[in-house]
Amino acid sequence: MAGLLKRILGRDRGEALRCSAVVAAAGSSTRMGEDKLLLPLDEQPVLVRTLRALDRCPYITEIVVVTRSDLIVPVGQLCKDYALGKVTKVIVGGKTRTRSVLAGVRELDPKAELAAVHDGARPLVSQAVLEGAILRARECGAAAPAVPVKDTVKRAKDGLVSATLERSELFAVQTPQVFEPSLLKAALSKALEDGAELTDDCAAVERLGIGVALTQGEYRNLKITTPEDMAAAEALLAQWDEA
Repeated sequence: MAGLLKRILGRDRGEALRCSAVVAAAGSSTRMGEDKLLLPLDEQPVLVRTLRALDRCPYITEIVVVTRSDLIVPVGQLCKDYALGKVTKVIVGGKTRTRSVLAGVRELDPKAELAAVHDGARPLVSQAVLEGAILRARECGAAAPAVPVKDTVKRAKDGLVSATLERSELFAVQTPQVFEPSLLKAALSKALEDGAELTDDCAAVERLGIGVALTQGEYRNLKITTPEDMAAAEALLAQWDEA
């Protein structure tokens, strides 16, 4: 942790920032019925759009893609076909997100000052969202974009409402989630050691008692999980192109 403070407090603001990215692309896509990452989104595969967004970010110096064993060859070929020069490795992930992300982080350049974890199924992430999370993590060591929850959220048990949560305090967290690399490794390793089942990487860091700063997310930075999500992404992309 002393290393983290030294990096944050001792950095020159004008110094070039080296952020490596891990793209989590090892999901089963069971809710889509087919592999969502290879589906075309306005003539380009979903994963390609995601990787191109990261490839354009000036702070990201390398990208490691973590995917399933059956996708190693097709994903590698896509990276060549679309000239995604910052993709340095395509590796096989684990049985859980935590194992997959940890595998990716272990493959990053040891000189990386930050590690950004991004969902392969979030192809509409903007440069503003990417840069906002990276620059905030540069200051505090852990940051992620988020948007306020629009719906009223209930806690329920056995089909009955047990509580109505205060909406003003609720946020939907997105990716990229950006951390100091040694912090992320320690957090993920501890989560695996404890058998904790996590749905995002912020939760692993939070378990260590470390706060994660929230940055400005965007509702269009949606994660494609269902066919309805794909339809929404296509509509958003059309609006984006027209703007």
